[in-house]
Amino acid sequence: MTRLPVVILTSFLSVTAFAVPYAEYILAPSQRDLSPVSVHQANGTVINAAGVTTSGSGGTTFNSVSAVTYDYTKNIGGLVSFVISSSSDSEQYIGISFTESSMWISPDGCDATQNIAIDETLWFKITGPGNYSVEPLHDRGGFRYLNVYHNTTGNVTLSHLQTYFTAMPHFPDDGLRDYTGYFHSNDEKLNRVWYAGAYTDQLCTIPSTAGNSLVDLDATDPDVPTVWWSNSTLTNGSSAFTDGPKRDKLIWPGDFAISVPGVFLSTDDAITVKLSLQQLFASQNATTGALPWFAQPVHVFPDNSFMDFGKVVFSFNYHLFTLLGLHNYWIYTGDDEYLQNNWNRFKLGLNYSLSFVDATGLANVTSSFDWLRVGMGGHNIEANSILKHTLDVAVALAYAVNDTSHVASWSNASTAIASAANTLLWDSTASLYKDNETTTLHPQDGNVWSIISGIASANQSTAISSALAARWGPYGAPAPEAGTTVSPFITGFELQAHFLAGQPQRAIDLMRFMWADFMLGDPRMTNSTYIEGYDTSGALHYPAYTDDARISHSHGWSSGPVLALSTFAAGLHVLNASSWVAHPQPGNLTNVEAGFEVGHGKYAANYSITAGGAKYTFSTPKGTKGSLVLDVPTCNGEFAILGNVSGNDGHSKSKRGSGHTKSFHWSKQIKHRGFEASPWRCGVWGPSSPSAHSSANDGSITIDGLAGGNYTVDITCT
Repeated sequence: MTRLPVVILTSFLSVTAFAVPYAEYILAPSQRDLSPVSVHQANGTVINAAGVTTSGSGGTTFNSVSAVTYDYTKNIGGLVSFVISSSSDSEQYIGISFTESSMWISPDGCDATQNIAIDETLWFKITGPGNYSVEPLHDRGGFRYLNVYHNTTGNVTLSHLQTYFTAMPHFPDDGLRDYTGYFHSNDEKLNRVWYAGAYTDQLCTIPSTAGNSLVDLDATDPDVPTVWWSNSTLTNGSSAFTDGPKRDKLIWPGDFAISVPGVFLSTDDAITVKLSLQQLFASQNATTGALPWFAQPVHVFPDNSFMDFGKVVFSFNYHLFTLLGLHNYWIYTGDDEYLQNNWNRFKLGLNYSLSFVDATGLANVTSSFDWLRVGMGGHNIEANSILKHTLDVAVALAYAVNDTSHVASWSNASTAIASAANTLLWDSTASLYKDNETTTLHPQDGNVWSIISGIASANQSTAISSALAARWGPYGAPAPEAGTTVSPFITGFELQAHFLAGQPQRAIDLMRFMWADFMLGDPRMTNSTYIEGYDTSGALHYPAYTDDARISHSHGWSSGPVLALSTFAAGLHVLNASSWVAHPQPGNLTNVEAGFEVGHGKYAANYSITAGGAKYTFSTPKGTKGSLVLDVPTCNGEFAILGNVSGNDGHSKSKRGSGHTKSFHWSKQIKHRGFEASPWRCGVWGPSSPSAHSSANDGSITIDGLAGGNYTVDITCT
């Protein structure tokens, strides 16, 4: 069933002044020097444990063996320092350790950054009064809890304890909350979900010199804390966009696949995306065109086996994610020069992917490396769906750089993939695609990507959406290709798939119970950022890891709701710097609004249910053009749009029709496409082709050729 679209003009118009709306939801701090907010727990003999918190006063004294765990109430990251006002002698020691989840508070060390055991505690010999600071090579991104230990006889008094927040290092110290984007709805759960996603992406933006060094990666004793350093240089600038602030603290293109749009929709941190993307291209094999599983750091010390492994390993999908990352960067920035400079790298990389296509028309994947799922290989539906989408993106980019020599072959390859996938991999009984011809597994990743890429038809998309929703458990959507895993990464793409299948309510429901109720609401979480993955039972165990302490609780690939809510629910689809589609899909939300500013201008939209129907108000940059898509209401009614419709002078145009029949009577300015709906598609990187998709909605109405500007749409049921 299709809901009635609408938006409120007054809230929308306030956006144009562009004070940061809804700043009360922003989790980023107002300045970098942060004191702990409260005492989580204290052990031993501690006097005035809360003295060094934001609400405390006076010193905190540790007597004999004692400890305090301080709570910042949200995930943060940075360099810790403390001031000693007095000590009983010069042989006292204070230990500092960190944890994101309350599950890993320990006197023995920190939650893990490496493959085995927990990370060592940082110990300071207290030689007398003064300031003591953690060295930059121990910059700890990602912790909510700060543990302070005293392990000797005697006593030590702290008069001050703080963390210098190091995320977003290139932003002004007082500018961390200066968002260029916003979101709000009538649902407080979704409001929190959007801002936690934006903050997760901020924490993943680290100083470029604070990457993982994996100094003790080859440790084998789970009972001995491992050495940890954060001193690799990741980019040639001051910042880097990594998968997580605790670990891996490396540039992974898989994370880019879903988190980069969230960056543009919240902070428009284009420079960090550009620097990080360029490091991925710098790691490309100049002969084959193969792109890395992760970007090689500019400098790493000491050398270790994992970094060496990263120089030679190839991931079919992560290779494609880098290519798609270039498109995604170009969409929001309009940086034609950057696109042109990397165009030959893009073509070389795409040709390498096409070298895996065999006589079936599908790519035969020979590498098992992906997002920590198992069984990757063969005529894999996920890999081939992503390849098809990349081919469609390549066609759009070819026209942008005026190099269309490969357009025909790329288009033919895209068509062949879709045909072969439906012949060889579609299981009509399950209403899902198989992982490949040799298995009965129906993966989450490949099925959601089949919708995004347009391999699945409208009817198949509807069926897939239903089948995926039927598999949900109490803690989210399962990814059976990774055992008993719930993957927020792949589920972020599932959100898009439900919207594209004309089922926005499923996406909204999934965000409410998986992201809001569990990933934010569970007391084991950080209440501010999103976990990397967990078990379908709700256990904080990521089946890909043997060490549960290693799980990241701030992972950019889990921030998919930022894109889902701004782009799909509010309907602001940026196709490139000159074109857009406005298509609200609010589900059962009675009000939803979003806005953002990127390099080529500002976008805003506001949808609201009214007494007699709905209103949708939206604004797009001058000099752009686009289309308005409205889902057909389930009533007879009148549709009126005020704005620059097909170049008119801003006077109101009324369009009448019935939501119950296939016969509509619209004026000539309207290009009506009937119950087959609008054949456009907007996934995570914009449209794969102008005619790739027909929605499974009851129908939709499209107005093409709208000039950038301000529009008000009223829908009234009669």
